[in-house]
Amino acid sequence: MGTAVEVVSDTRKRRGAATQNIAATWFTEHGWPWAQSTGAGRTGSDITGLPGLACEVKARRGFSPLAWIRQAQAGKGDLPFVILRCDGQGPAATADWPVILRLADFTDLLHEAGYGDRPDPP
Repeated sequence: MGTAVEVVSDTRKRRGAATQNIAATWFTEHGWPWAQSTGAGRTGSDITGLPGLACEVKARRGFSPLAWIRQAQAGKGDLPFVILRCDGQGPAATADWPVILRLADFTDLLHEAGYGDRPDPP
């Protein structure tokens, strides 16, 4: 049997991998049929099959949104975002998992959806 640190690390890895799989399944069921988890701990987007998107998935207690957004930006997608599975949110609550994105990207999405008035170009 491993040390307490190894057990906690293994538990976190399993929860991270499970969270990525749940998120990939969500996307598969909601319009991205090729969405797949890349597996916890790998570099690049945590979910592939989302053209133009760079998805980072987190299932942890620590809160480092700027670092996570930077990780998502390294995924080279047009729209970097982070899916956050908070404590107490199991698979049945997937629709309630928060998503974090940059304010500029959020504003662009709102404009594309017909909200607000786009400013005139300079």
